[in-house]
Amino acid sequence: MAFTKLLRQSPLSARIGLVMILINILAAIFVPLIAPYGETEIVADVWLPSSMDHLLGTDHLGRDMFTRLLYGARNTILIAFITTLLSFFIGSLIGFFAAVIGGWTELTVSRIVDILMAFPTLIFALMALSVLGTSVISLIMVIAVLDSTRVFRLSRAVAMDINVMEFVEAARLRGEGILWVMRKEILPNAMPPLVAEFGLRFCFVFLFIASLSFLGLGIQPPTADWGGMVRENAGAITFGILTPLWPAGAIAFLTVGVNLVVDWFLKIASGLKD
Repeated sequence: MAFTKLLRQSPLSARIGLVMILINILAAIFVPLIAPYGETEIVADVWLPSSMDHLLGTDHLGRDMFTRLLYGARNTILIAFITTLLSFFIGSLIGFFAAVIGGWTELTVSRIVDILMAFPTLIFALMALSVLGTSVISLIMVIAVLDSTRVFRLSRAVAMDINVMEFVEAARLRGEGILWVMRKEILPNAMPPLVAEFGLRFCFVFLFIASLSFLGLGIQPPTADWGGMVRENAGAITFGILTPLWPAGAIAFLTVGVNLVVDWFLKIASGLKD
């Protein structure tokens, strides 16, 4: 009920963003029922224009683009969501722990994170994936670890502010342990900025996976992936064929929707009012 009330008070931009996200989620969930063909099924000639049989035409191998877009939504969004969850678990846990413990522990962990952040993320990821391979597990782990450094910085800063509050000191005086303080006192009060940051990090991870796929080190064919679909059909632009614009548009559509909702959450978390 609280969410329903909050939704009624939300601005139009946030509602539009929620609808855009919902469209992608429904497409990802019900893709077996919606897709007219199989994910890797070759159904016609290459780079055919839109028609009744192929709503968005066909790709460079003759596969239905509409079908590939739907399966790409499921693959790309699911992997990006799992990666973002993992990065937040790692980054928040270490960030809270460092803030509560303090001292040399906090200083050492912070310097290690600074060293990792000193390397360009894309170059670091390309190096790691070249060594570990381009499996989905490797992709998720590499991006989650790299992205957790950003989450660590935020969670540590927020936790340090909360850690000096009177209710946290009262919990320590009662004899509560570190894990209890992190779970019961710091986490609930840190949720608003973390939820807003989750949306931003999801956009970054989503676009990062698409970029890696475009470079050939992300989700591997024949699995449908929006970034990979842009790379596979990039040559069509030379002939004035718009096929690669469909997955590029899908990437932009989801990114805009998430950012509209994130802006709303940031406004709520900051306490600003119209």
